[in-house]
Amino acid sequence: MDGIPLIVANIRHYIADNIQSIYARRDLSDFTESILGDCCGSGSLFETTRQHLSSYTWDHYGDLDPEPFSGAPRPGSMIRTLEAGRELAAPLPAGPVIDAGCAVGRSSFSLAASGAELVLGVDLNFAMLRVAAEALRHGIVRFPLRRTGLVYQRREFPVSFAHSDKVDFWACDAAALPFATGTFSMAVSMNLLDCVYEPRELLASIGRALQTGGKVILACPYDWSPSATPVEAWLGGHSQRTPSGGASEPVLRTLLTPGAHPNSLNTLKLLIEREHLPWQVRLHDRSTMTYDLHLVVAERCMVA
Repeated sequence: MDGIPLIVANIRHYIADNIQSIYARRDLSDFTESILGDCCGSGSLFETTRQHLSSYTWDHYGDLDPEPFSGAPRPGSMIRTLEAGRELAAPLPAGPVIDAGCAVGRSSFSLAASGAELVLGVDLNFAMLRVAAEALRHGIVRFPLRRTGLVYQRREFPVSFAHSDKVDFWACDAAALPFATGTFSMAVSMNLLDCVYEPRELLASIGRALQTGGKVILACPYDWSPSATPVEAWLGGHSQRTPSGGASEPVLRTLLTPGAHPNSLNTLKLLIEREHLPWQVRLHDRSTMTYDLHLVVAERCMVA
């Protein structure tokens, strides 16, 4: 679809869940889109999609807008977190990279520009993948920037990235990656762990896809929500009666310590971590949400 391979276990369910984004028109004027937004109103799927595209695309590409908006916050939280992770993970292994939860794609372009051999960005959100694919194939970033309420301003500008010929974007489930064991040398997952149905399966899927000695850079604010992840699958965030007080960080450390617990992974081993990285999400001109990220680097273990 629009140059984006759809490689998912249940294509019927995926198409049904994403039909609005897949079938959405791209030829409507800014004026007409504003009328549609006013008619659909707050809380509609149309409005939710616009809000997500506004927040994510502004953070990923806002620094390249020739007419940037002044004031706080400044875009680039994702890029700054990725660079912090790359520094933490150094030396980085050579080989292909999987960008799990690539959203609108700037992280994949950044990884390729930094010297990655090949970068594959995967996500399940088709509306965001379409933004990434347009940047890759047409060199254009186009998105609705929310000003206030239902008021949006369309932003469209050219972009160009070094080694973009090494990048592609696919619709895949990061918690069920359709690749042979040992396909990738490195994995990146920015703020995805608390947005999937089974966080442990995401870690296991990434572990399977990595080569022995391959590394994963993972960042998460542990912003758990039952709309994305059932409570029983949360890593912490409940049961404050436990020794860890319900904190998420100790649970992740246990999962990434082979043999520490029956549920620990035997494929990934925690190497290093860093606390308190700020990640700012722009909601509109006068509203910003700030996350406090936990950044970890783990390594693919030798499995007996």
